Amino acid sequence: MPFPKRLLDGYANFRAGRYAAEANRYQALGEGQQKPSVMMIACCDSRAAPETIFDAGPGEIFSVRNVANLVPPYTPDGGHHSTSAALEFAVLSLGVKHIVVMGHGRCGGIRAIINPQGPLTHTDFIGSWMRAINDVARVVPHQPGHDDHMHEREIERASVEHSLANLRTFPWIRMKENRGELSIHGAWFDIAMGELHVYDEDGARWAQVSA
Repeated sequence: MPFPKRLLDGYANFRAGRYAAEANRYQALGEGQQKPSVMMIACCDSRAAPETIFDAGPGEIFSVRNVANLVPPYTPDGGHHSTSAALEFAVLSLGVKHIVVMGHGRCGGIRAIINPQGPLTHTDFIGSWMRAINDVARVVPHQPGHDDHMHEREIERASVEHSLANLRTFPWIRMKENRGELSIHGAWFDIAMGELHVYDEDGARWAQVSA
């Protein structure tokens, strides 16, 4: 089966457009080392690409994407921990200054938790991956006057807050944050409206960013 034509066409556009316009930058990045200041932990949902949302160029964001943008707790047990390994690389090798956990609206992973009888729950990997935030979803109240979509949004945001807490279980993240060398942020993106909301940890509240 041939390589997807959509990707070949996109690559041709990239070579003729962005690469041609930024060839020197790409060559410098290729010959040197990456030095992004931001690490982004986002969902692998195709509708919520960090580089698109933040209009980032090559080398600007160190992105890690997984189902429902989860950060597991610090567990150095010899198992396979791709997100934790990426965190270790970004913080200790790249020296990023910011870690952002970004959730989004209508997240399929969160929906699998809300609907335990849905098709994504009884799978080889998704169900066990999302099980880590069962307790988070369970304690988020269904506010009076909120429909199911609004309740789902509250769980999506609570999951981001939970991941922020898990980040601080990593000793080298906690140490760097305490020294003022690293800051941690929560964000949530509304796909349909193109709106970004950020989490104010001091006030424990979410606020929309004014464009």
